[in-house]
Parts: sequence; structure tokens; C-alpha cells
Amino acid sequence: MEAIIPHVTNETDQLQVVVLGLPQSLGDVPKLSETYDAKSYEAVSRGIYPRESDVIREMNVVLSILQRYGVEVLRPTPLENYNQIFARDVGFTIDDTFFISNLIPDRALETDAFATSILPRIAEGHIEHLPEQVHTEGGDILLYDDLLFVGTYLGDDYPDLKTARTNRYAIDFLRERFPRKRVIPLELRKHDHDPHRSVLHLDCAFQPVSRGRALIYKEGFLHKQDIGLLEEIFGHDNLFSVTPEEAYYMNTNIFSLGPDALISDQHFIRLNQHLRSAWGMTVEEAPYQEISKMGGLLRCSTMPLVRRAKG
Repeated sequence: MEAIIPHVTNETDQLQVVVLGLPQSLGDVPKLSETYDAKSYEAVSRGIYPRESDVIREMNVVLSILQRYGVEVLRPTPLENYNQIFARDVGFTIDDTFFISNLIPDRALETDAFATSILPRIAEGHIEHLPEQVHTEGGDILLYDDLLFVGTYLGDDYPDLKTARTNRYAIDFLRERFPRKRVIPLELRKHDHDPHRSVLHLDCAFQPVSRGRALIYKEGFLHKQDIGLLEEIFGHDNLFSVTPEEAYYMNTNIFSLGPDALISDQHFIRLNQHLRSAWGMTVEEAPYQEISKMGGLLRCSTMPLVRRAKG
């Protein structure tokens, strides 16, 4: 089997190889103390945590779309009674290097599952472990060619927040590791229990779509100057602003198949209409609201290894 040379320089080039999470064998509904994001905390406390059968049904729709677009889909090694939905955070590709994240202890076994299935497929010399003090996850890393957007939280209470996943060391590391890229930290609002006051990862508040356009949840950022910077980069009219209610259902967390096509949740009526009518995009719809109750959506459950520009 031919080794995969990872290649991702932005969020919207044509998708060729992707890791998709696993919906089977989720285990029992976690206790409140075992949840590690605000949406899961809310779902458990309200008694609406998703059933495994619904999660399998939703993810299989996404799998069928990926296969229809000719994408090579890899899956992690299955773990018994363990949530492996959100493959995005286990690692991330920048240019031609796959970085292995330092996941929070609650999710450490997910890295082991990649070690026996995904990592052996990646060409030698193209895998790098992050230094121990560097905390970041794939949901906080968004690529836009020479720009590298990084979701972070720099408050003194960082160690006390389960939803704070990317620290100051990650910003320093990425700037040193990629001196030719402009690393742009964007500080996010955090709360462990209230999803209306918390943004788990950057892709829950912002995501580039097609070329020169992006989705944004302005209330998810701690600093107005960060919003102003994104408006400066993309242009005010090229940003689709989601409302707080839409952000609660994770409208920014779509997944690009290429520059002209993406997968979105079928419930995102206003967004999907705008993508089609105003931006001329092909929108493949999937049901994903049960999975969203666990703190992530379409981008969270997919981890691209290869994207290539058309032509």
C-alpha cells in the first residue's frame, strides 16, 4: 500500500484523503464529571445525550457523501466503549507535516488508536510530535495559505478550564516552526458548562469557505480587534455572520469538499440558502444534530490528510 504524503495548505482545496471518526461503541452516557465540553455537559444534564444508533446513522450519511466525491476515507482503530467521533483533534496537517496533538487526558486513547491505523499510512519523515508543553488540537488550527489562524485562550485560569485547549506555548511553537506564515491567535470565550457562553474550538466560531470568504460568530471572540482583523482580511461583505442561536447549533462547523462544494447540516436553513444563492456553492446536506450534542459537528469529525488545488 502506497504511503500517504500529507499535504494541506488551506481549508478549501480539493479533498483527497481524510480521516473520519468512528460512531460505534461509544460506551455509556458519561457522568457530568466525565464530560469535557459544554455541549456534552448540557446534553447529559438535560437527559438528551445522543443514542449510538442515531450517531451511526448520521455519520454514515457523511461517509456516503465522501465516497461519492471520490475521497479516500481512513478510519481509526476501534476502541471498545470509547468516544472516537471527533477525529479532527487527534492531529492536524500543516503543509506536508502531520502533527500529533497532546490531547487532554480524557481523550488520550484516541492517539493510541491512530498509532495502529493512521500513522502507519503516513510517509516516513512527515510525522511530528508536538513538544509536551505545547497544547493545541486540530479544531483550533485553521489554514489559509500563508495565514495560520489559531484559536486560543490566554487567561490565568487556563489550567482550570476543560474547554481551554490551546495555550500560549502553541502560538510560540507555530511561529517558530513556520516563520514564513503569519500566525494569527484568536482568543475565544470559554465556559465548561454553558454552551451559550463557550466556544470549544476556533472552528465553532470561524471558518474559511471557498476563496476569500468565511463564516464567523462574532460573539465567540473575546476581543473586538480580532473581529476587525478578520474583516480586514476577508472584507466585511465576504463574512457570513451567524447568530448566537445558530452558533449554538454550530453553523460555522461545516466541512469543505473543495473550493466550490461542502457538507453542511440540513438544519442550517439560512446558511445553506446563502451558500447556494449568494456564493454559488454546492451544498451537500447531512443530518448531524445528534452528534452536535457531544460538542462538535462536521469539521470536528473529519481530519484531512491531503488536499490539492484543482488542476
